[in-house]
Amino acid sequence: MRWKRTIQLLDVHCEGEIGRVAIGGVPKIPGETVAAQLHWLNTDPKGTELRRFLCLEPRGAPIGSVNLLLPAKHPDADAAFVILQPDQAHASSGSNSICVTTALLESGIVEMKEPETVVTLETAAGLVKAVATCRDGRCEKVRLTMVPAFVHQLDIEIETPHWGKVKADICYGGIFYALIDVRQINLTIEKANAAGLVQAGMILKEIINRDIPVVHPEIPAISGVAYVMFRDSEPDGAVRTCTTMWPGRADRSPCGTGSSANLAALHARGKAKAGDIFKSRSIIGSEFEVGLQAITEVAGRPAIIPTITGRGFTFGLSQVALDPFDPHSGGFALTDVWGPQAGEI
Repeated sequence: MRWKRTIQLLDVHCEGEIGRVAIGGVPKIPGETVAAQLHWLNTDPKGTELRRFLCLEPRGAPIGSVNLLLPAKHPDADAAFVILQPDQAHASSGSNSICVTTALLESGIVEMKEPETVVTLETAAGLVKAVATCRDGRCEKVRLTMVPAFVHQLDIEIETPHWGKVKADICYGGIFYALIDVRQINLTIEKANAAGLVQAGMILKEIINRDIPVVHPEIPAISGVAYVMFRDSEPDGAVRTCTTMWPGRADRSPCGTGSSANLAALHARGKAKAGDIFKSRSIIGSEFEVGLQAITEVAGRPAIIPTITGRGFTFGLSQVALDPFDPHSGGFALTDVWGPQAGEI
């Protein structure tokens, strides 16, 4: 075989959401910081080529992410990573942090210690502390101390052609979210409504990013609303979530960064205080435990330190390769699988 590129992937999912981890063959990514590496991946043609190679067909698929495992820049970090998805490289993710922690420990890249191993992950959004509960060589669950989450603006009114005025909270939980109460679009969060939720999320995201520019006050590489997360409440008090992801799919997990952003909104409304713990439930019924660990500040504005607890499971080991004569080296996506947004890829 005459492959010109090979990357080894450990296949992991967190509460149903796939987060493959590139553990071998990752090329050198330029940048003095992880935020700079994120910027390079999103702006340099070689970064785009790498993302398309891993995330688009025929080697990739619409569902899930690929996490590029990188050497840590920060002296306190055990490893760094950047999340690749079909649209772009992203700064932070709770489910992917759990996938990366599980991969590091169960592959032996970081030594597993029982009953608990602490792993410090470096992301473009900052350091994430992962405390893994370990037994018999397995990572049973992971508790993440996330980067500070904060409110950009509550109750923004969005004029839409489909639902009239829709209110959204724009909040940061590692990336920016538009948090929308799902009843405003006349749907509920359940598997049968996944296609309708995703379609609505794509429409709303386009309107919001057109009309409401957002940039992290300390990390300019993080800008724009990455996802629309629909939310609802359950009879047992849990928050039901559906994060909609470009080009048109639903997050299978309860979404760690989105749950962090939502916790910041709850705190701003006086509905959450330090020490509180909530349950966040996904569209498929999987769950995260979401805690408010502490109160802090980001660039002079109120912020919180959230915690996210969930489980990762390894399910395969694969190697992705590129034949130098492959006419589809740049990847492709079709609307029959990827949805109507595929024409933009």
